[in-house]
Amino acid sequence: MVQAYILIQTEVGRAAAVASDVAGIDGVSRAEDVTGPYDVIVHVDSNDDAALSDTITAVQKVPGITRTLTCSVVGSPVA
Repeated sequence: MVQAYILIQTEVGRAAAVASDVAGIDGVSRAEDVTGPYDVIVHVDSNDDAALSDTITAVQKVPGITRTLTCSVVGSPVA
């Protein structure tokens, strides 16, 4: 399993719509609009690097997104 977080900046007033659109993409397990320097945070679960890449590309194509930053998870989850 390959996991990543995608931090998204959106056009003004588009965070909720972008989060909703992104939530429907294959591989996205969670998408939430947030406050701070990024407008939406997305959690991605993929079977392999190729699937992760496909999900990232699909997210980047969502209208209203101005910038993304992908952070790959490198360790096991800590409880």
